[in-house]
Amino acid sequence: MLAKYISLAIYFIILIIIGVIASRRVKGIKDYYVGGKSMGYWVVAFSARATGESGWLLLGLTGLGAMVGYSAFWVVVGEVLGVAIAWFVMAKPFKALSDQYDSITIPDYLSSRFNSQTGSIRKIAATALSVFVMIYVSAQIFATGEAFTDFLNMDFMSGAILGFVIVLVYSSAGGFVAVAWSDLFQGLVMLAGLVLLPIVAWSYLPEGISLNAILEAQNPSLTDTWGEGGFNLNNLFTILSFSLIGLGFLGSPQIFVRFMSIKDENEINKGRWVAIAFTIITDSAAVLTGILGRALIGGQGGADIELVLGESCESVLPMLVNKVMPSILIGIYIAAVLSAIMSTIDSLLVVASSAITRDWYQKIYNPEMSDEALAKYSKVLTIAIALIALALAVGVKKFAPEGNIFWFAIFGWSGLAATFCPTMIMSLFWDKFNEKGAIAAMIVGFACVPLFKFVINELPHVGPYFTKLDVLAPSFLISFLVGIVVANMTHKKYST
Repeated sequence: MLAKYISLAIYFIILIIIGVIASRRVKGIKDYYVGGKSMGYWVVAFSARATGESGWLLLGLTGLGAMVGYSAFWVVVGEVLGVAIAWFVMAKPFKALSDQYDSITIPDYLSSRFNSQTGSIRKIAATALSVFVMIYVSAQIFATGEAFTDFLNMDFMSGAILGFVIVLVYSSAGGFVAVAWSDLFQGLVMLAGLVLLPIVAWSYLPEGISLNAILEAQNPSLTDTWGEGGFNLNNLFTILSFSLIGLGFLGSPQIFVRFMSIKDENEINKGRWVAIAFTIITDSAAVLTGILGRALIGGQGGADIELVLGESCESVLPMLVNKVMPSILIGIYIAAVLSAIMSTIDSLLVVASSAITRDWYQKIYNPEMSDEALAKYSKVLTIAIALIALALAVGVKKFAPEGNIFWFAIFGWSGLAATFCPTMIMSLFWDKFNEKGAIAAMIVGFACVPLFKFVINELPHVGPYFTKLDVLAPSFLISFLVGIVVANMTHKKYST
């Protein structure tokens, strides 16, 4: 147990040191929000991927691998495609335009791109960011508390507050620079942990018995890439849901602000290969970890494995680590899980802070405020937003202790993606796209996420299919179509 605490202490100390060093580089608002637009490709690539994955990678995707088997690799396909399109197709034109407009936030970019005179699109974008970021951050804080409970048997509240304080110290002090540098460090921890675990776990398989044989003895559908029952309409919607998860990388603010921060296009050319390699390795390793965890924990004939791991199977990684790893290395896996969670929390806090201070307060209510003064306000607001998210996470734990927080995280992620991604895509590649079309697309995307989650999914006959498909894909599609229709109806010649 002592070795676990020592590893964890070293991890936290490194993060705080990063925050202290980064704080010395923050001279103004551009440094605080986008690192002065001078970040290198290694830092940006790792930061974008660590931010995009969150605790879902180490807990959710490993759990999915344990629950459904080989069909979980469709998620890897979807994520790789999403990351590749973002870096190869969208990153350069977005970087060029955001530099041309001297944008330092996503609402900045949208307001300049559509030459907004009313400030409406800035208000809508900032509001959507604030709402869904708060939900997403609270879910990650909740996951932090659960991680401490699973690995160290620590009280949920103590674990949530400890992780919260560490993130708050380095992100509020050093802003984007601290967040990006810490993401590089945390990404390396995640990468090392995910690569090592399936290698070690594989050596624990019974001699002379293949992985396929163990899985088929538990449930033959685990080795079918189409899922239980093979190819059918129900499974098709499930596979589409897995494959379309990469849609969230095509314009989500917390990821695209990294493209703003990168030094130049040459760094994008190099960074895209790092990002894709990271995605292939970590996602594949996460799925394989879940599959191996199911095989080793359940054994042959382990038909009731869900009763051991829980219905979502999200405890498979902690259980596998405790089964196959020596105590001295368990601390590294605690750090890896916390890295996945914290790398998302810190990024989202800075994005939310920028939405309120820069895009609401400075640009709309107090345009005379200096950037230096705004940087100070941003630090205070970062703390305030984090406290609200902490209170929300604690409230969920108190009033819904048996609830599954995982849908809460997906809800926040889907909300950000459906609100921003269609608008970001059309803003880059369609000259006729205008402010009215963008506003309509964002409002509809924002509204469709709760609509599909709480209404459409409950309808008879069609509801089960949309439940399998999840909320992101249909919300994304409707937002896209509405944006096209409204832009065509209200089109005026656009000129940059």
